[in-house]
Amino acid sequence: MARLGAYGVILGLALGGGALVGATVGPSSSGGGDHTEMDDEAVAGPSSELPDGLAVSRNGYTLNLRTATVVAGVPATLELGIVAPDGTALMDYGVEHDKELHLIVVSRDLAHFAHVHPTRDGDGVWLVEVPAMAPGSYRVFADFVPAGGAGLTLGADLTVPGDSTPVPLPAPADEVAVDGYDVAFDGQLVAGTESDVTVTVSRAGVPVTDLDPYLGALGHLVAIRDGDLAYLHVHPLDATDGPAGPAVRFAVEVPTTGEYGLYFDFSHDGTVRTAAVTAQAVPAGDATDGAEGLSGGDDGHGG
Repeated sequence: MARLGAYGVILGLALGGGALVGATVGPSSSGGGDHTEMDDEAVAGPSSELPDGLAVSRNGYTLNLRTATVVAGVPATLELGIVAPDGTALMDYGVEHDKELHLIVVSRDLAHFAHVHPTRDGDGVWLVEVPAMAPGSYRVFADFVPAGGAGLTLGADLTVPGDSTPVPLPAPADEVAVDGYDVAFDGQLVAGTESDVTVTVSRAGVPVTDLDPYLGALGHLVAIRDGDLAYLHVHPLDATDGPAGPAVRFAVEVPTTGEYGLYFDFSHDGTVRTAAVTAQAVPAGDATDGAEGLSGGDDGHGG
């Protein structure tokens, strides 16, 4: 059975509908070292099914992360641009989940996560301040839709110089406490197929039935694969004009078995919080009908 492990969550500096999660940072336990930017054709050919976020260029669009290094321990401003196929700055975007561009910053060990929303100037340059980060290696994802086109997620590396300590993936659990809230995850991730995951929010044992609308839904979920940091699109299944909690449902499709970081953003009483867990996807043949939760299996979190 698939399983979840709760991160040690520290929500310090909320910013633009996101927060930085964790306290220390380092390279991924399954990877690490230098990471070279690439485009999708260089990785696996022009017709490949390369997951989102692994390439800096795709379908003629390129993420130009102008700020590739920031100082540890202080808030930093990131500057970036999206280069269109004709070589000019992309100026026309579609709106998805209430924003033209979502920016995700995650550490290579999956322990730290920020979801922020930059602002674009008249030249097509995006600017955003991100919370202070500990030393380590990070991945920056730009999730956007060119006007009239299909959605894209491009990725680039960000470095925070200094001594860093890797954070191991946490022990499995179905529930995590965040700022006085209990957030439970229900479902089973199955490789190669779409899975229903339900996230339920309560506080002091009482279901939260008045979640604020957030990014066009009652919550926002991001899934990132451990190791290569492939970025997975997750789709909300509940409209904001329906019941306002405590349960928020998502359709999650993961391409492979292995461990994934799941990051659930929700808003209540005007404040956005992030609950982070680890989930392990199982092969289709190991899927269990009617699974009630994502915990189970062995006690460890190994690969």
